[in-house]
Amino acid sequence: MFATIYFPNFYLQAALRHQPELCAKPVALIEEQEKKPVIIQLNAIAEEAGICKGMTPSQALARSLQVVIKVRARTQEKSIQEMLLHYAFTLSPFVEATAPGICTVQFTDYRNLKAKLVHVIEQLGECEISAQAGIAVTPDTSFLAAHLARPVLQIENAKEFLAPLPVEVLETVSPDF
Repeated sequence: MFATIYFPNFYLQAALRHQPELCAKPVALIEEQEKKPVIIQLNAIAEEAGICKGMTPSQALARSLQVVIKVRARTQEKSIQEMLLHYAFTLSPFVEATAPGICTVQFTDYRNLKAKLVHVIEQLGECEISAQAGIAVTPDTSFLAAHLARPVLQIENAKEFLAPLPVEVLETVSPDF
């Protein structure tokens, strides 16, 4: 069995981790090292204000003057990635850092997997990190389940889980997929 632990909006979470006062405001994140910085992640409040990924900061400000434009916080990203791996290794010695804000865990002991992952998600929540997890027989299925989990989703039958999913779900799960 495999589990994927996933931090939604990883880069944005890292940038806002020590600024809880910004959670109630529209916030957009840019990659400042690009030639033409564009929004790479944003919170739901910014989306409701009509801001989308790919917009420039000036376009976002034209949609909402209240939007806070933040830049990636690489030190914080590294810190919460290390926390992710730390908590993943409490579950199993077989851990892969799959991508920023995502890790895959392979289990040899299948007992109480969901309860163990719920506990890890709660511990991360105490560290002010939003996380979700999926459990399945294959790493790819656990990856999809993690993106759809609230906060933990265990898939017993991959075919039954995958069959009704529209192909478009792959775009919402990972635009680079």
